[in-house]
Amino acid sequence: MGGAYDDRDGVIWMDGQLVPWRDAKVHVLTHALHYGSSVFEGERAYGGRIFRSRDHSERLLASGRAIDVTIPWSVDQIEAAKEQVMHASGLSDAYVRAVAWRGSGEDMGVASARNPVRLAVAAWEWGAYYGDAKTKGARLDLSAWRRPSPETIPSHAKAAGLYMICTMSKHAAEAKGCSDALMLDYRGYVAEATGANVFFVRDGEVHTPLPDCFLNGITRQTVIELLKERGVSVHERHIMPEELEGFEQCWLTGTAAEVTPVGEIGPWRFEVGALTREIAESYERLVRA
Repeated sequence: MGGAYDDRDGVIWMDGQLVPWRDAKVHVLTHALHYGSSVFEGERAYGGRIFRSRDHSERLLASGRAIDVTIPWSVDQIEAAKEQVMHASGLSDAYVRAVAWRGSGEDMGVASARNPVRLAVAAWEWGAYYGDAKTKGARLDLSAWRRPSPETIPSHAKAAGLYMICTMSKHAAEAKGCSDALMLDYRGYVAEATGANVFFVRDGEVHTPLPDCFLNGITRQTVIELLKERGVSVHERHIMPEELEGFEQCWLTGTAAEVTPVGEIGPWRFEVGALTREIAESYERLVRA
């Protein structure tokens, strides 16, 4: 499958039924288009099975609650929708996107309580998120934007509006020939990349930013479990940018990114070392088990 995302063969699940891909449309006065009232999940299927599928469905509902968008489908119903899409699409290894949003209705101001909440699920083939960086190591820029305080946004929701500064940061990074950008948080601590969490290695131990103002990714949690099973010490803590000079290895985690090594962040360089490769291989085995 390729080409523009609005002009493809296949089907998309929308509000309880499968519709032809090209007919999966919303009105221009949809509330989410104007005010960002939308939440979503990115998931990957391996060999026909969506990895930690139920965790993603539960998080979708939690994200909706966090931004006052009550999704009128249960976890079981969302799980069934995803299975229906996978079966109808004939896909085995796929990226799955579930998205819920406030649609068009009687309200078109900031308030939208009378507008229906809608839900869609689509699936498509999607290879390595960072291309050959998965083997060579990604180049990261330093973003000019910072992850904001949780007092200003629902930072633990996977909400569409929170990604605006991520898009801007990634565009700036790509213009410099980088794969992505590293973002600091509002206090100046290392936070995450635009769509992935970050890990560092020093003297055989792993350090990763404390997710107190950004999303604690499902892949991040999985990788921490894999590290602890190997007996590797994992320190979840605040990390200052000047500490990056002392780290030997670095990698990113995310559903799309999976486990991607990082070769450089701004002026700092990292090796694609043994632990990075071992964790990437362990993650690959786990998702395909």
